[in-house]
Amino acid sequence: MADKHPRRPSYPTYFPIISPPMPRSACSLPAFKMVDEEDEDEQNSLSPVNAGLATPTSPVAARRLHSARTSELDLRSRLPSRLQLDENSNLLAFPDGARNYTSAPNIAARIPSRASSILIPKHHNRSGSLGVRLATALGFDRSRRSSRGEAGLAESKMSLFTDERVWYDQFTSTDWVHDSIADAFRLRDLRSRKDFRGRLYAWFDGAQGWILVAIIGCITACLAYFITITESSIFDLKEGYCTGHWRRNKQACCFAEEECSAWRSWGQRMSFTGEDREWADFFSYVVFVVLFAVAACLLTLLTKTEVPSNFALTTLDENLGADPKPIKDTDNLGINMAVQPHTAHMNMPAPPTVYYPAAGSGVAEVKVILSGFVVHGYLGVKTLVVKSLAVILSLASGLSLGKEGPYVHIATCVGNIACRLFSKYNHNDGKRREVLSASAASGVGVAFGAPIGGVLFSLEEVSYYFPPKTLFRTFFCCIVAALSLKFLNPYGTGKIVIFEVRYVTDWKFFEIFVFILLGVLSGALGALFIKASAIWAKTFRRIPAIKRWPVLEVALVALVTGLISYWNRYTRLAVTELLFELASPCKLDTSSGLCPTNGDEIPGILRDLGTAFVVKSFLTTITFGIKVPAGIYVPSMVVGGFLGRIVGHTVQFLVIKFPDASIWGGCGSEGGLESCVTPGVYALVAAGATMCGVTRLSVTLAVILFELTGSLDHVLPFSLAVLVAKWTADAVEPLSIYDLLTDMNSYPLLDNKLRPVFTTDLGDITPAVRSHRVIDISKSSLVAAPLLRHKLEYLHSVGELDGGLPVVRHNVLVGLIPAPDLEFALDKLENEDESLCLMAQNTRWHEAEEMDDLETDPTDFTPYIDPAPVALDIHSPMDLVFQCFVKLGLRYICVLRDGQYAGLVHKKSFVKYIKELEQAGET
Repeated sequence: MADKHPRRPSYPTYFPIISPPMPRSACSLPAFKMVDEEDEDEQNSLSPVNAGLATPTSPVAARRLHSARTSELDLRSRLPSRLQLDENSNLLAFPDGARNYTSAPNIAARIPSRASSILIPKHHNRSGSLGVRLATALGFDRSRRSSRGEAGLAESKMSLFTDERVWYDQFTSTDWVHDSIADAFRLRDLRSRKDFRGRLYAWFDGAQGWILVAIIGCITACLAYFITITESSIFDLKEGYCTGHWRRNKQACCFAEEECSAWRSWGQRMSFTGEDREWADFFSYVVFVVLFAVAACLLTLLTKTEVPSNFALTTLDENLGADPKPIKDTDNLGINMAVQPHTAHMNMPAPPTVYYPAAGSGVAEVKVILSGFVVHGYLGVKTLVVKSLAVILSLASGLSLGKEGPYVHIATCVGNIACRLFSKYNHNDGKRREVLSASAASGVGVAFGAPIGGVLFSLEEVSYYFPPKTLFRTFFCCIVAALSLKFLNPYGTGKIVIFEVRYVTDWKFFEIFVFILLGVLSGALGALFIKASAIWAKTFRRIPAIKRWPVLEVALVALVTGLISYWNRYTRLAVTELLFELASPCKLDTSSGLCPTNGDEIPGILRDLGTAFVVKSFLTTITFGIKVPAGIYVPSMVVGGFLGRIVGHTVQFLVIKFPDASIWGGCGSEGGLESCVTPGVYALVAAGATMCGVTRLSVTLAVILFELTGSLDHVLPFSLAVLVAKWTADAVEPLSIYDLLTDMNSYPLLDNKLRPVFTTDLGDITPAVRSHRVIDISKSSLVAAPLLRHKLEYLHSVGELDGGLPVVRHNVLVGLIPAPDLEFALDKLENEDESLCLMAQNTRWHEAEEMDDLETDPTDFTPYIDPAPVALDIHSPMDLVFQCFVKLGLRYICVLRDGQYAGLVHKKSFVKYIKELEQAGET
C-alpha cells in the first residue's frame, strides 16, 4: 500500500556552504571532539547489538529504490493537504476552556518514554475530528494497533493514524526558507498547465490574495462599527439613561443640549434632591465604572493559557511586572544544560507561566508573531470573540485606555481566521504572515480613520517581512476597510475619522520654536511614562494577592478611576471625545470651558488643565497592563494634549499681555484671542509627539495627524515635533513601550531594524559538539529508533522544539533532520523498540524517480533530512551571521571548521546573545 502520509517539503541543495576566509579565532574548537564522552555508554547501550534489536530482512533491498536526495516530486507530494488545522488544533482543543499545553514538554515532569510526543499529547482527544470520522467510515480499527498491550504507544500513534500533523508547534519559529521553497514549487506546478482550465486556476490563484484582503477589510470595518455603536450606547449609563430610547447616549438623547428633560440621572431616578442627588449620582458612577471593568476582566480571564515551565517566557500579555525566569548554567547561550537526558524527569517541576491573550492591546505580540514566532491560540476565534466583547466593556467603564491597539489585534485575528479560506495561505506560514501584515494595517485604518496611516503603521511598527506586493495589498485592504466604514457611518457624521478638526488660521514663524519645545517636553513625557509604568508594575503588581487575582487589581484601578475622575469634567469624558475638545479651535458657541473670552480667564483654565493633566497621567500609568483589553495610543495622546493645551494657553496669555512685542510679528495687535495663537494646534502637536515618545512611531504619526486635520499647512509642525520627540525619547529611554515588553517577556524577536556592532566571530558563540546533539552514521547508516527518540527527548527537555539534529559521517556534515520531522517520522513506526532507521544512502537519483509508485518504508528517514543545511565557517564574521538570520529567516545555522562539523547555533541563542550585547551597551 502506498504511503498515505503527506510529507513535508524538504530542502533542495540551493544554498552553498559559505566559508569566507577569515583569521582564525583563538577560541576555535576541534572539528568533532565530543565534550560529554559519558554519553557514549548510553549510545552503546542503545545500539542494535547491545539492545538486541532485530535487524529487518534485507533493509538495503527495500530502501535502495529511494534517493538520498529528495526529488521535486517528493517536495510536491509533501505539501500539506490534510485537515484544516488552525491555531486551536492539537495543542489548545481542551473542553474545560483553560488551555493547558500538556502536549509541550515540561522539563521536570517529563518521563522519557517512546510513547510520549510533543505533537501527540497523551490526553489529547480527537474523537470528533474530521480525520477520525473519515477513518471510521473507511472501516479502520485502531484497536488492532494496541493488540500487544502497549497502551501508551497506541495513544501516541492514535492521531497519526489519521495523519494529523502540526507543521509548527507551540512557541517555535517559522521556517521562512522552507515555506518560500514550498510556495515556489506550488506555483511552478500551477503555471505548468497551459490549457484553459490551468490558466483559469492560475488566474484564480493570483486573485486569492486580493479577495482575502478585501474580505478582511470588510469584516474588520463591521467589527469596528459594532464596537463603536455598542460602546457609545452604554458609555453614558454611568451617569443616567434616556427615558424615551434607553439605547441612546446622552448626546443622541439631548441633541447636544445642556439641559434635557429626556435624560435622567440615577439620582433623579431614585427621587433624590439637592446634595443627596449629587452623591447618589457619584455613587452610581463609581459602581458602574467598577462593574464594567470587572465584567471586562472576567471575560478576558476566559482566555487563560498556561505555558510549561521549560519555555523561557515570562508572560505573553502586557505585564511589565512579570517575574523574570532564572537563568541556570546554560549551553548554547540559553539552553539549560543542567538537565541531562537521563535526569530530566527527576527535577522538580517549575510552575507554569500564565497569560491571557485577550488582555492588553496585543500590538507587541502581533509584532512578534509576524516576525515568525508561533503562538497558537493568540489569533484564534475565541480570542477574537472575547476581546471584541471585553473591549466594549472596558471602554464603557471610563478607564484611561483606548481601542486602537485592540483593533490591531482584532483585525489580525480576522486575518488569521480568514486565511483558512484558501489553502495556500492556510498551509504556508510565510504566506499567512503577509496577510496578517495587511490585517494589522486595516485595524489602525479603521481605528483612526486613516488608511494611509494604517499602511505606514504596518510597515514601520509590526511587519517583519514586507515585500512590495504585500505593500500594495495592504493599501488595498485599508481602502476597502475605510470604504466599508464610510458606508456604515458609525459616528453619524458621514466621516471615518474618530474626530475631525479644521484650523482656519496658519501658524506663525515664532511658533516653530514652541513646537520644538513641545517635541522635547512630549518626548521626555513619553519616555518617563514608560519608566513609570515599569516601576509601578514591578512594585504594585508583584504583591502576591495582585499576582494571584488579576480581577482584584482591575477592581482597585476602576475604583480609583471612578473616585478621582468624577469630579473633573475633562477626566470624566471618553478619551476620544476629550482629545477632540483639546484639539478643537474655539468657536462662538463652544461650551468646553477651554475658550477664554479675555486674558483674565486663562489662569483659571490653566489650573483646570493642570489638575486634569496630573490625574490623567496617573490613571494612564496605573491602568496600562491590567487584565482588560486596553490600548495606549489615544490615552497617551490625551496626556500630551493636556500638555500642549497648557503650553498653548501660556503662549496665548503672553501674547495678550505683551501684544506689541516684536517676536509676535505684529499678530498680537490684530484682535481676537486666536488671531495669533491657536491652542488646539499645540494640543494636537503635543498629542502626536507624546505618542511618538511612547511608541517611537514617526512617519505614521505625522500622516495620521494630517489625515485627522486635513490641513496641509500644519504638516510641518506635526512632523517637526514628532522628530524632536523621537530624538528626546531615545535619549531618555532607548526602548519603546513595545520593545520593553518584548525584552521583559523574553520574546525571540530579532529586530530587523537593529544594526549591532560586533567584535567577535561565529566561533565565539558556537557551543561544543555533544554526542546527544548529533546523529553519527560513521559506522552505519542504520540508527536505532530508541536512540533517536532519546536524542529527540533531550531537545524537548531543553526547550528546543524547533531545533534539529545534524547528521554527520566521519565528522563531515551530510544533512540535518528538524526535530518536528524526526518526531513525526518516529511516531509513524509500528515497532519503535526494534526498528532501525535509515539516515543516509547512496542510491542514484534516477532510480528513485523510476520507483516512485512503490510502497515507501516508514523506517526510511531520508525524505525528512535536509541534505543541504545552511552552514558557515567557524571564522565567519558575526555580521554575516546576523544577516543570515534576519534576511533568510533561518532557524539555525550549522558551523564548520575546515570543512568538518563543529557545532550548531540556534536563532533563539543568537537572539539571547544580541540581548546580552544590548544590556552590556556594546551594540
